Amino acid sequence: MAPAVSITIAINVVVFLMWQFAKDSLDLAVFMTENFLVSGEIVMHGHVWTLVTNAYSHIEFWHILLNMFVLWSFGTVLERLWGWRTFVGFYVACSVVGALGHWLSSAWLMGEGARPALGASGAVCGLLTAYGLQFPKSRILIFGILPVPALIAVIALAGFDVLGLVEQTRVRAGNIGHAAHLGGGLCGALIWLGFLRQRYSWPIR
Repeated sequence: MAPAVSITIAINVVVFLMWQFAKDSLDLAVFMTENFLVSGEIVMHGHVWTLVTNAYSHIEFWHILLNMFVLWSFGTVLERLWGWRTFVGFYVACSVVGALGHWLSSAWLMGEGARPALGASGAVCGLLTAYGLQFPKSRILIFGILPVPALIAVIALAGFDVLGLVEQTRVRAGNIGHAAHLGGGLCGALIWLGFLRQRYSWPIR
């Protein structure tokens, strides 16, 4: 059982549905924008909680589908290993660092400090990174077809995000939060290396 993963997915689904209803309700749209989007401007106006709540927030169906699939696939294994309290703390920490990564990159690299963002991608990348470090030889099916060692897949994903972020600084385009991915992944790696590696032993496979 992985109750924290199940509850996290349920919250994401509820917030996704609220965004859909917000399309027909101005009051709800304002509420969602002020509480489930994150940007430098929103945080500086006192809505610090959006550093976390944005990681439970999706507007587009493909976005929530992909993030929840990865969360279920890898998060369930890690929650069973760590326990639900550690899992939730890890998820929240990677969410915050991922959001800060987006904020800082938007302000310093792209000159768009108020550019809003949302999604569980930062937290999910943190979980995927921790999984790759914990089980480096475990096979991940890329596109459901190509088997790749988990650690290699994590490194490849990080490389993709680095290249994507460099491209975004040049053309100021694209809706993928590469900096949030990198921030969440880096946070996940540091937490695992600094705290979880010694505490939770598991046969490498």
